[in-house]
Amino acid sequence: MRPDFRLRPVSEADFEPLLALSIRVLRADLERLGRFRPALRRERFRAVFDLATLSAIEVAGECIGCIGAEPRPDHLHIHAFYVQPEFQGRGLGAAVFAQVTRQYPGVPVRIEVLKGSAALGFWQRQGFGKTGEQDFDLLLERPAPLG
Repeated sequence: MRPDFRLRPVSEADFEPLLALSIRVLRADLERLGRFRPALRRERFRAVFDLATLSAIEVAGECIGCIGAEPRPDHLHIHAFYVQPEFQGRGLGAAVFAQVTRQYPGVPVRIEVLKGSAALGFWQRQGFGKTGEQDFDLLLERPAPLG
């Protein structure tokens, strides 16, 4: 059963716990790709830790993840979407994604996913398809709804 959640703006105090969560979620895939370097993970997370585009996901008052949604001229870019593993597979991620994207109707949504990541299945279930790839990432897009 999907737990109730709320989104709230992040604050600087959220940086370290959310960085630790991103490492917990990404570590196995990054190690598989030979790309796990804690200093690089910190640098990359700092680059997307934008108080204007990143929201914390709370369940029962506890921060259990985050989602970043950055509006761009021709699409919505999703970044830094992490949910504690014990909350995955219960519909929470899909509900969070749906709530965030409802704020940006009529535009395509894009995300980058590590090659070989189990997260690819989640994004495919949300209507995303592959549009390209980079050295370590797949580029995915969900087209804008018709009409």
